[in-house]
Amino acid sequence: MANTIQNTLASHTNTPGSKPVEYVETVEAYNRWAEVYDTDGNFLQALDTIEMSRLLPTFLSRAASTNSRKLVDLGCGTGRNTLQLAKLATPGTEIVGVDASPGMLEVARQTIRKETSVEDVCVSLDTFDLLQSPPRPPGCAVGAAGVISTLVLEHIPVAQFFEGAAALVVPGGYLLVTNMHSDMGAISQAGFVDAATGTKIRPTSYSHTVDEVVDAAQKAGFTVEEVDGERVRERTVDENMAEVLGRRAKKWIGIKVWFGICFRRNAV
Repeated sequence: MANTIQNTLASHTNTPGSKPVEYVETVEAYNRWAEVYDTDGNFLQALDTIEMSRLLPTFLSRAASTNSRKLVDLGCGTGRNTLQLAKLATPGTEIVGVDASPGMLEVARQTIRKETSVEDVCVSLDTFDLLQSPPRPPGCAVGAAGVISTLVLEHIPVAQFFEGAAALVVPGGYLLVTNMHSDMGAISQAGFVDAATGTKIRPTSYSHTVDEVVDAAQKAGFTVEEVDGERVRERTVDENMAEVLGRRAKKWIGIKVWFGICFRRNAV
């Protein structure tokens, strides 16, 4: 069984002078986080948005080479990248966002409904829990030319994640995964402070290394695809980046915090 970040950090939980920490089931945590998720100063999300803006054009170009016209945002959350897919995809593309959290999906619906630039794009949202095995994705998410999954893998055992992803992508299709780097995961994890109680709310998280991710992907039938000459894109916070990402990024200067990998599902 994969070791969770909670177990690794257990000796640092609820120490004198620190905020109390409450660990809750992942879907519950994100239901409670949904209302403030996009506004609570999450620097890793801000970095992911920057990097996805660089990765998506190549990813979409490759996905367009398949016979499918469907793109899926796996673990879409509040629709941050679902909206980007809708804005960047070619006319006639079907966009699907799936997530296990009803609270996050409701925010995503509101976000997409308010965005007038995608009024003519077919965007649908549905529930899919990657923690179910075997995976039972909704029919609307199956048969995708391309699947993106951003900052989701941290919460799923790695083999189970790729089992779920493989259920969505057509043979020859593409999967773009971004995640918290294991160097960051060794000392921190996702979560937020409940404004009413001052308690840190933490879901279950796993610190997957890049090698573990690549190995699990290959076992599930995926091959790493280079993007701009990189098999794996890793990002370390430096002074300039911290200025862009905000105050909470400053304590991470010198540490790898993010990685992204593009995979292609092997043809049958």
